[in-house]
Amino acid sequence: MALIPEFIPPSRHADPDEALRQVQRIYQQQIGHLREAMQRFVAGDTPNAPVRAFYPYVRVHTSTVARTDTKLAYGFVEGPGRYETTLTRPDLFADYYAEQFRLLRVSHGVDLEVGTSTHPIPIHFSFAEHDHIEGTLTPERRMLMRDLFDLPDLSAMDDGIANGTWEPRADEPLPLSLFTAPRVDYSLHRLRHYTGTAPEWFQNFVLFTNYQFYIDEFVRLGHAEMAREDSPYVAFVEPGNVVTRRRGLPAEAGDALGSPPPRLPQMPAYHLMRADRTGITMVNIGVGPANAKTITDHIAVLRPHAWMMLGHCAGLRNSQQLGDYVLAHAYVREDHVLDEDLPLWVPIPALAEIQLALQQAVADVTQIGAADLKRVMRTGTVASTDNRNWELLPDNKPQRRFSQSRAVALDMESATIAANGFRFRVPYGTLLCVSDKPLHGEIKLPGMANHFYRERVDQHLRIGMRAIDILREGGVHRLHSRKLRSFAEVAFQ
Repeated sequence: MALIPEFIPPSRHADPDEALRQVQRIYQQQIGHLREAMQRFVAGDTPNAPVRAFYPYVRVHTSTVARTDTKLAYGFVEGPGRYETTLTRPDLFADYYAEQFRLLRVSHGVDLEVGTSTHPIPIHFSFAEHDHIEGTLTPERRMLMRDLFDLPDLSAMDDGIANGTWEPRADEPLPLSLFTAPRVDYSLHRLRHYTGTAPEWFQNFVLFTNYQFYIDEFVRLGHAEMAREDSPYVAFVEPGNVVTRRRGLPAEAGDALGSPPPRLPQMPAYHLMRADRTGITMVNIGVGPANAKTITDHIAVLRPHAWMMLGHCAGLRNSQQLGDYVLAHAYVREDHVLDEDLPLWVPIPALAEIQLALQQAVADVTQIGAADLKRVMRTGTVASTDNRNWELLPDNKPQRRFSQSRAVALDMESATIAANGFRFRVPYGTLLCVSDKPLHGEIKLPGMANHFYRERVDQHLRIGMRAIDILREGGVHRLHSRKLRSFAEVAFQ
């Protein structure tokens, strides 16, 4: 018989904050049970039975299609039934869960049932931020650990709900969230690995780039903000969880544990933080759609308010100049990395709120009036390919396709980021900068490239940051468009 914590029976709550406290109580009890058992195991004690713990859940029952009228695209269930989701890390997601609970109460007036689920917490997902337990075990003890503790089960982590392919079994509750607790935990651990920073630092607005030049400038701006006592940002965090607090603010617990890594991770992340998490996270995803898909697969569980791509592209029109901007309003997807999850026949719409913010940001930063913006920015279709050397393919087939699609720019990441934003209901946008024109004989040369980067990177980054200011000031609830929601949508944002 398994060793499990004392059972906490389900409870019903009319108060969303009370429901959240119960979720936190159950989670702490369950995770504490696993950690204590694991500490004893590392010390050499072998339990006489498997050790198990389980995620908390939240559940609602509705008997009517009626709900309070709302302009929000989320916060309600579609009709009568039983809806449920498992929950994890109620410390990290406290504000998010509290808001989802509150909206369910406002929309339907039903009680929130909180209890202990039957879904086990994998032992790897119980480790604290700075635990490195397996490295201290012998190979024999690591093998024995697999018999005594639950391991991650990939069958509980697929994206069927988000993809719209999930089918409930008989008497199974309908989902409240796009992601189950194990899927969230899996991505939180992947984020540490790929970005070199803890999930706790991530902000609700995310910028992606495919060039280190942008990161260098973001780091410079981040430290400049930390030198200002009146900055709206409170901390700047770099890979290795290296924390710089704003001048005048004291260090916080855990700051001293950060240290620069001996080498940068695959997709390093940098966080310019605000107290309410509406700051800016910037990630260098490198080159290629595989990285773009990987990182957005995992950042999506944090439920950001928006993510945007700032990068370089090939200009496909002779009228374009190096340094011109391209605001994507459509995408041609030849990246292939999402074909199984999001069929090519699914259109990826432009989102008006993001488009307007980016356009206004270009005007604000360049100080060019709206009537003259077309001199430096073109709105059009962006094509993304997984073949960096598409120009060398025979018979000019790629050029023909791109011409037929009316594409004005080509890169390797933007369509992937936009498509995964659509798939995961995360508002998205793209503003690229033309760095070469391969169809017109203007290719990147070392001297020309360095001059181009110096001229444009600072301005382009400031445009992205200004767009985030505009979105934040306009109210984040306006961002979550109904265009991103399906027929039978989950209630959680």
